[in-house]
Amino acid sequence: MSESQVTIQEKEGPCKAWVLTPEGEGKWPAVIFYMDAFGIRPGMLQMAKHVASKGYVVLLPDLFYRFGAYGPLDPKEVLKGDFRATVGPMMASSDNHKAAEDTAAFIEYLDTRADVAGKKIGTVGFCMGGGMALTAAAYYPDRIVAAASFHGGNLATDQPTSPHLLLDKIKAELYIGIADNDHSFPPEMGERFEAALGAADVKHKSELYKGKAHGWMKPDMPVYDAEAAERGWKELFALYARTLK
Repeated sequence: MSESQVTIQEKEGPCKAWVLTPEGEGKWPAVIFYMDAFGIRPGMLQMAKHVASKGYVVLLPDLFYRFGAYGPLDPKEVLKGDFRATVGPMMASSDNHKAAEDTAAFIEYLDTRADVAGKKIGTVGFCMGGGMALTAAAYYPDRIVAAASFHGGNLATDQPTSPHLLLDKIKAELYIGIADNDHSFPPEMGERFEAALGAADVKHKSELYKGKAHGWMKPDMPVYDAEAAERGWKELFALYARTLK
């Protein structure tokens, strides 16, 4: 496994990103990994490395580059206090559309790498990153062929940045992993999102992980569930195998 850091110049400033690649030499499909609200930290890098280990060049950008320096944060410690006071200002520095606009430079960077195979790109996002991964697929339908959201929140709201408003622009195949216990994606929002998926005629698979809470995929979260996480990874890699390889 190879890990390196790069700086990608965005319109609003330099964005630090981590690049994870499989062992050995070769060319592999590219995946853009959209982080959660706790930002870049060992837990996110562990997850990105897991994706890379399956044969992908993974780009993990720090989407809070507009905010400035922070952390790394320990989610378990942050959740013991005022979560919103800590991460709220960081989250306010980005949103689904800003992250999607940032993705243009991420794609340009991946196009410069000799170890990236082809032009097809996959995305994946967790919590906050789930909506970003889907929105990016809508912004770049000719490049992003697979997009996955795990316990993504606020996927169908009245806000102009709501991902469900752009579903008809997506050509990618989607996977949506939904937490059963998730205040950021209640059942009524799920119904609205599913209706929008159907109206847009997007190829997708949505699954409810019964009894699992928002954040179950992440190993540094108190609600982490190893068995359910393995199920999620299998779905993600099956999606990528169909679309990227």
